[in-house]
Amino acid sequence: MSEAPAAAQPGRKTRAYWPLVALVAGIGLGATAGWMSPQGHAAALGTADFVGTLWLNALKMTVIPLVVALLVVGIARSAEAAQGGRIAGRSVLWTVIFCTASAVFGAIATLLLTHVFPLAHSTAAALQQALAGVEQKTAVPLPGIADFFKGVIPGNVFAAATNGDVLPLVVFALLFALALGKLAQARRALVVDLFEAIADALLVIIGWVLWIAPLGVFALGFSVGAAAGGAAFTGLGHYIALISGVGILVWALAYPVAIIGGRVGLGVFVRGMIAPQAVAISTRSSLASMPAMLTASQAIGIRPQVADVTLPIAVALFRATGPAMNVAVAVYIAHWLGLHPTLGQILGATAVGAVMSYGAVSLPGEVSYISSIAPIALALGVPIAPLGLLVAVEMIPDIFRTLGNVNWDVALAAVVNRATSERSRA
Repeated sequence: MSEAPAAAQPGRKTRAYWPLVALVAGIGLGATAGWMSPQGHAAALGTADFVGTLWLNALKMTVIPLVVALLVVGIARSAEAAQGGRIAGRSVLWTVIFCTASAVFGAIATLLLTHVFPLAHSTAAALQQALAGVEQKTAVPLPGIADFFKGVIPGNVFAAATNGDVLPLVVFALLFALALGKLAQARRALVVDLFEAIADALLVIIGWVLWIAPLGVFALGFSVGAAAGGAAFTGLGHYIALISGVGILVWALAYPVAIIGGRVGLGVFVRGMIAPQAVAISTRSSLASMPAMLTASQAIGIRPQVADVTLPIAVALFRATGPAMNVAVAVYIAHWLGLHPTLGQILGATAVGAVMSYGAVSLPGEVSYISSIAPIALALGVPIAPLGLLVAVEMIPDIFRTLGNVNWDVALAAVVNRATSERSRA
């Protein structure tokens, strides 16, 4: 379940553009469909709603089982990595700390950005009307903090799965994965391999669904364009700007972490990261950027024994921008649709975003977009239907995701390098 470098997937970049082309074409055709007869327009809308809803349901059906499978595998692998020595343990610990902070930062930053730069009321109203025809099941609002904590532990894990209560499922999967660490190695490997096989099969299904994404996105775009007109393009532009802004902020925060936490000079870090960031922009892949990161770590002064352990762990497990931008997308959807989640729901969504990132595996951007953000949206109590549209423009924010991840991977190595060197001297 690892992401192959972009260079090994020559058709991947081309395929990523087709949903975007379909989205623009669908919105444009829907917005200019006034020339059609009333009967033809109604038939076209009915067909688009039918196809779009089927495609969204195909995406939704994998969310709950995939969340559990990926968490069990990811947390179990992370626990194994943490036992690989002092450097590996420090790397995993700092990964958990930074991912949690990233999720919290994403929620706060998006709430502030949408308050300072809100979506125009007329645009928001048009988009809400456009998405009203799509079946949208939202979570039951949480009335207060006490009820939020009561709902963290599932009374019945199967009922939680049936009701789409993601936070209790995440807690159960986390505890189950940690409990596996107490089993004998042979039994633990048997269970982890089973869940890994389940996750792989579900990812194949998602791959099939995303293969027909241009059709589904076109259908959704037509429905939205017919109801919202040009406001749909305005809403998408606003989304790209704000989510990319969150990614840029996370990317920039890696510099003070490397300088203060890793004792690396600003000029040294900036110069060393030029090559890895260039690779990140061109490939949108942290894995493809790892050779450049290893070279940069030497120039920065990170000991080879630290870089050779920390960077592979970081590329495999650490998604610095992921928690922030994933939570940001869910919070933005709530803003887009005029919803007002409670504090408990925001806390729950932030917790899901953090925990989902602890053992996150490296997946192609469009696949991880659905598998990572849908659970957060469900925990927040917002519909996941807008993800069917937003996945088409993910390639733009994904550039900043990769840039931030590359910056933070090397910054993490610098922090671990300093921590382990100081401990050895002591």
